[in-house]
Amino acid sequence: MTDFRRLTGIFMAAIGLVLSTPHAFAQQPDRGDEPGLIADDSYQLDPEWQKQVVYFRTTEAPGTIIVSTAERHLYLVQPGGRAIRYGIGVGRDGFQWQGLVTITNKKEWPDWTPPPEMIQRQPYLPRFMAGGPGNPLGARAMYLGTTVYRIHGTNRPDTIGTKVSSGCFRLVNNDVADLYDRVPVGTKVVIRQKPEL
Repeated sequence: MTDFRRLTGIFMAAIGLVLSTPHAFAQQPDRGDEPGLIADDSYQLDPEWQKQVVYFRTTEAPGTIIVSTAERHLYLVQPGGRAIRYGIGVGRDGFQWQGLVTITNKKEWPDWTPPPEMIQRQPYLPRFMAGGPGNPLGARAMYLGTTVYRIHGTNRPDTIGTKVSSGCFRLVNNDVADLYDRVPVGTKVVIRQKPEL
């Protein structure tokens, strides 16, 4: 009988732990942005998210950027039915968007001033952070139209391929520097939530 009570106690404790887990996770701070964290440049991306040249059918002109939120890929259209494909982190549920914009500004090691709405959601964020290796915007930023959104680097390479941002599109620092060097201000950017058929 003692063994039965002990097993029942263990079982009830396990059920309590399982039921309390979602609440515990809800109390955790949003880990999408970690100011001051230095990116681990040795982090190895899954092959799905690594930069590569792929076949890509589109009517958009070479030089156009196409962001596929659903696929978590960014394509830089090339001549001959190809594109350079980069793995990206995208906006979490409720923060995804679509549209047509242009790159209106570009910055190396950009400063970061989180908008008030972001501070409200994540009060631990600094009100301003100078550019550098610990900055969540990473090594480069390309500003999208008149929005608050950017294509930028990250100090969290482990978030590539996930839905974690507040609407920006993040790449590992090496990839964002590569893209930055390939596109000028004025580049057309098409953001799609669903793949094109």
